[in-house]
Amino acid sequence: MLRYFTRSLLFTTMFLTLAGCGKSASDQAAASGELVVRIGAAAPLTGGQAHIGKDNESGTRMAIDDANAKGITIGGRKIHFELISEDDQADPKTATIVAQKLVDAGVKGVIGHLNSGTTIPAAKIYSDNGIVQISPSATAVSYTQQGFKSAFRVMANDAQQGLVLGEYATKNLGGKHIAVIDDRTAYGQGLADEFIKAAKANGAEIVAHEYTTDKAADFTAILTVIKGKQPDVLFYGGMDPQAGPMAKQLKSLALSVKFVMGDGGYTPQFIKLAGDAGEGSYATLPGVPLDKMPAGKAFETRFVAKYQPIQLYAPYCYDAVNVMIAAMQKANSVEPAKYLPELANLSHDGVTAKIQFDAKGDLKGGAVTVYQVQQGKWVAMATLQGSAKP
Repeated sequence: MLRYFTRSLLFTTMFLTLAGCGKSASDQAAASGELVVRIGAAAPLTGGQAHIGKDNESGTRMAIDDANAKGITIGGRKIHFELISEDDQADPKTATIVAQKLVDAGVKGVIGHLNSGTTIPAAKIYSDNGIVQISPSATAVSYTQQGFKSAFRVMANDAQQGLVLGEYATKNLGGKHIAVIDDRTAYGQGLADEFIKAAKANGAEIVAHEYTTDKAADFTAILTVIKGKQPDVLFYGGMDPQAGPMAKQLKSLALSVKFVMGDGGYTPQFIKLAGDAGEGSYATLPGVPLDKMPAGKAFETRFVAKYQPIQLYAPYCYDAVNVMIAAMQKANSVEPAKYLPELANLSHDGVTAKIQFDAKGDLKGGAVTVYQVQQGKWVAMATLQGSAKP
């Protein structure tokens, strides 16, 4: 009888142990009395921009893992943060579906979206449901001009970046006759418009403005038209899946121009796609270079060890999570209605910068760095202040 009881007790113990192993970290946290707080994230995790989207997801996840390791207590309860990550496919319609899905999942805040074209329509859904949204990468001016108190971003907007691009192209690159191509997305078109405004203000003539899409691969026709205009600078408003092939086709057409892009082109992937044709190209990224960021080098070392080389926005995602959590701690509540006022007035020392928001939810300050591809690597050329106001 004793032998039977011992065997039964052993089997019961093994079953409970295995059942516990099968639980997610969030289930285990809830079982131990911790409050599980869901934070949503949205970016393209499939398609041509997946490498950037997964970079965003990794930066967000690392911040959440770090927060959980600290054992944060809010409102008298230990908090376990859970990431709910969704693929918006860089598509505005999909983004609204994803936004509603995150709302239905009960998230207490959203880090995203990546693209301006997805961030803008999703913002209304978050606002209507009282969910705080912090984009780490959407730069279109119109995102924070919709009047939603729940919308924030942790990097300079297109008015700030466009000013720097336009001034640099004319004053530093000697651009007098400039051609422009944009991909007609909220990001590409918005940045191109701001670039044109700044370039014209500095005496440049826009000799051509052509259009493509964020799915295109062949730019021969529009580049041939542009070649006939004999520009000295070509600006492209769009992302690296198009910028890389465009640079190659520029070279094959013997179109001798200085090729300039915004942050969508500042990636290792651009260099990979463009090959030798990318040499000498320029791009900007809001913020100071990573090695000049307050905690940039330490962040990079940890991120690369855990994931892979940084593609683009991972440090900004990390800051977006931490500024959200800091606001929760200050409000002593994870409820958006309670921590939103604290977020709007917060001053947070992040990896990328000291983060403070203006009345519209834009990042105060707004430094922008210009980079050039030299010997297959992006090299910082200058950090300038984008002081343009939308």
